[in-house]
Amino acid sequence: METAGTAASTAPAVIVAIDGPSGTGKSSTSKAVAAQLGLSYLDTGAQYRAITWWMVHHGIDITDPSAIAAVAAKAEIVSGTDPAAPTITVDGVDVAGPIRTQEVTSKVSAVSAVPEVRTRITELQRSIAAGAERGIVVEGRDIGTTVLPDADLKIFLTASPEARAARRSGELKGADIHATREALIKRDAADSGRKTSPLAKAGDAVEVDTTDLTLQQVIECVVTLVEEKRAATEEKRAAK
Repeated sequence: METAGTAASTAPAVIVAIDGPSGTGKSSTSKAVAAQLGLSYLDTGAQYRAITWWMVHHGIDITDPSAIAAVAAKAEIVSGTDPAAPTITVDGVDVAGPIRTQEVTSKVSAVSAVPEVRTRITELQRSIAAGAERGIVVEGRDIGTTVLPDADLKIFLTASPEARAARRSGELKGADIHATREALIKRDAADSGRKTSPLAKAGDAVEVDTTDLTLQQVIECVVTLVEEKRAATEEKRAAK
């Protein structure tokens, strides 16, 4: 009898790109889907937060793109890809907590807009995806369009600004919903308007509006899409 573990190990490796703005359920969905299907998981936003934390920690002028570019290659960022316990370190220091502070959140768009930073982090992301033997779920803002344009499956999560603000303020334990909504809209504009790898839906991505869905419903939807892609891949492999 085939167990879930052996099913995951014998299934074809699949690279899943999940993009979308903050508050759409990207992280929770991506981790749960990866865990359920036996895939690795990568939070690319955490990597940009990590390099932003390093910049702040070392006193780099965040308002000066040339200063950011000059040190973009210095930080050693290591991402653990276990969906049950994803980790991230910078120069050997665990920064899973520090990268979620408001100080880092308010500066990450400026840092991630610098081309040298995006080039550095994109190379790191591609290397991690290429090394995932069983396949991987990669979540971010430009995965399907720039980082992994040949991903087996691309999904773009959306939700109304109100729903996203409610979720994010809940995560931040009592933050003002109106202020959170305005901050999300401001970040959307920054991420969508940047010249290098803007937040955008890939032409061949499946769009999933999570506004009126529970987290479990979103997870089930994405798992179904991945399983359909795996089945199609199996059929192609068998036909050869």
